[in-house]
This record gives sequence, C-alpha cells and structure tokens, in this order.
Amino acid sequence: MTNNLKVERAIHNMTQSDLAEAIGVSRQSIHAMEKGKYIPSTVLALKLAKLFKKPVEELFQLDSND
Repeated sequence: MTNNLKVERAIHNMTQSDLAEAIGVSRQSIHAMEKGKYIPSTVLALKLAKLFKKPVEELFQLDSND
C-alpha cells in the first residue's frame, strides 16, 4: 500500500507532530505510515480523509501486488 500523507501534510503546512496530534496518534505512527511500514486501521484512515477533506482512495492506494 502506498499513500500521499507526506504530500498532504506539506500542502497543509503540517509537521508529523501536528498531524499526529490532530488525529490522536503518535508522531512515530505518522512516520511509519509515510514510510509504508504501518497500514492504518479503517478508523484512522477515515480520520485522515476527513482532516484532509479527501476520499480515502486519494490518500491510500493499493500496490499492484496487493
């Protein structure tokens, strides 16, 4: 799974810490998601989509082998 979290954070001028605080997770969780080492729960993905006002599919994409 790939994601556009880093791009969206930059567009919204947010640090990893800012984003983590906004959705109630640790900065390390944001870092791991951006590096593709952590796949968020459905609830977390929906919180991110709501925060960035984007459909989940615009934030997260399945790799061709998923």
